[in-house]
Amino acid sequence: MPTYEAFLSDDRAIEGLPIRLVIAIVVGVASLSIMMSMLGGIGTLGATELDAQPEAEVIDADERTLSVTVVDESGEPVEGATVVVDGDSAQLDEIATGTSGEDGTASVRIDPELRQNQDRGTLQIDIKPPSGTDFQDKRQNTEVLVVDR
Repeated sequence: MPTYEAFLSDDRAIEGLPIRLVIAIVVGVASLSIMMSMLGGIGTLGATELDAQPEAEVIDADERTLSVTVVDESGEPVEGATVVVDGDSAQLDEIATGTSGEDGTASVRIDPELRQNQDRGTLQIDIKPPSGTDFQDKRQNTEVLVVDR
């Protein structure tokens, strides 16, 4: 029977770990990742990506109402989504928001400004999906180009 001193002087680390256990863990992790990716592709369990379609992708640097249509992956309009328009390289005095109606369109009032010596900039559009739905907005949406004419 090994003594306490024998354990202290043993420097073999995990030399005795059965290789079958290591192989089983690697195969199990690989199988689990394949099963999880298959589950993510099922329509009832996966989330549907939303996209923003602004009425005009290029606008002048003046006050206006911008209409943005919210659609799902199949191009169908989505009602009840909140559209958020914020400055990127173009500036807005405040963040503009609107809620999409039955036709999926939200109207937001914006007054974009460009910095001195800047002839163009962009506005960023984000979507907050309606609550209680399986929609998400993970990908970047179309930006609106603001030009000084």
